[in-house]
Amino acid sequence: MAKITLGGNPINTCGELPKVGEKAPDFQLIKNDLSVTSIADFKGSKVVLNIFPSIDTGTCATSVRHFNESASQLENTKVLCVSRDLPFAQTRFCGAEGLENVVNLSDFKDGSFGKTYGLEIVDSVLAGLHSRVVIVLDENGIIKYTEQVPEIANEPNYKNALAAL
Repeated sequence: MAKITLGGNPINTCGELPKVGEKAPDFQLIKNDLSVTSIADFKGSKVVLNIFPSIDTGTCATSVRHFNESASQLENTKVLCVSRDLPFAQTRFCGAEGLENVVNLSDFKDGSFGKTYGLEIVDSVLAGLHSRVVIVLDENGIIKYTEQVPEIANEPNYKNALAAL
């Protein structure tokens, strides 16, 4: 169980992140058209998993904007923005912002992604949502970098995440 904070107050996740050097666990997430995608759909591409509680919060929105800008300059790299938001909310946000370089994926159905990756928040007002995490995968789905942001209101370390590519 990882210990992070919300406004300086301790909160906990359901487990630990997968380790660097391991193969990333498979997932089933919902795309904006409500179809299902899995990790196999991204094999052969480098992947940045930008995971956060909700697209409708300031820090989460900033991370999506930042990775959208970076993604336009990355070769053979997909940026997947993952939250428990409904796909409709993700589509609305990216449409209003003109963001076209990221792939929004939702874990709204059962939260299995958050549980499998050990990043679901288990207590506090955010219980059931994802903690703020960045995971970078190589073309074969091997984890090259992980960061669980210690204070959920803070942004991830974009520079370190992108350097892992």
